[in-house]
Amino acid sequence: MKSLRFAAMAAVALACAAPVAVSAQQYPVVPGDYVSVSMISVDDGHDLEYINHLAGMWRKGQDFAVKQGWITGYEILTNEFKRAGEPDYYLITRFAKFADPAEEQKREDAYTAYMATTNTQLQAASADRAKYRHQMGSTLMRSWKWRN
Repeated sequence: MKSLRFAAMAAVALACAAPVAVSAQQYPVVPGDYVSVSMISVDDGHDLEYINHLAGMWRKGQDFAVKQGWITGYEILTNEFKRAGEPDYYLITRFAKFADPAEEQKREDAYTAYMATTNTQLQAASADRAKYRHQMGSTLMRSWKWRN
């Protein structure tokens, strides 16, 4: 038992030392875009209604964000072999960096002006969709690109 603990401690020590040894070398990857993934479930019979929302208001806003340089791209993925408890849709948004609070306010003002709406109207529309569309969660990832 004592030798197993010693072996485990030695393995941990080597694992902790490994990044130090590797840090002297240059990583073969560099950071890329952040990737935001929203996981959406839609009640039966509402897929067309939700896709129409995505093709309309959501796409208009995403295209505007791309033109402004706020995001680098977006896409919709569907779960083709959905199991119980899994989302129907994955909404993917890619962006290079986070905005500071002042920039966030500028973006919000520009977005609401472009969409010809108010925050109250946006909230009401979201509440209407919440009757059949459920956000199951979201995650933020980072892509990595080869250095060479």
